[in-house]
Amino acid sequence: MTNSEHPPGTAAPPPRGRLAERLLPGGEEPDPRFTLANERTFLAWIRTSLALLAGGIAIEAFTSGLFIEPVRKGLAIILLLMGMMLSGGAAMRWLRVERSMRNKAPLPLPFFVPLLAGAGALAAAVVLVFILLR
Repeated sequence: MTNSEHPPGTAAPPPRGRLAERLLPGGEEPDPRFTLANERTFLAWIRTSLALLAGGIAIEAFTSGLFIEPVRKGLAIILLLMGMMLSGGAAMRWLRVERSMRNKAPLPLPFFVPLLAGAGALAAAVVLVFILLR
């Protein structure tokens, strides 16, 4: 239902802000429960992103005795880049899902899940090799 159409006897919803109109043009307001679920999913991706950032910092700061410097820096960089990409991807995913819900379109697949899984597996493999060879 658009802002100009509303059931008889009810007030028109207040107009959205300029930014909201620009990012989420057209379509109908989805059920608030779905929008809130989309926000919770976004926040879960952000928590994961923060954990990856913290892991990258921890690898660099606390593992000098475990890894040689190039490996330590490489692992830290992989984790930091994964955290950065995930936070940006989470924002884009939230927007794409919100647009899909408003336009009653199929939900998009998350493009960063395979990338995140591959990078995480690579980082875990490097850690495992160095632990076994130590």
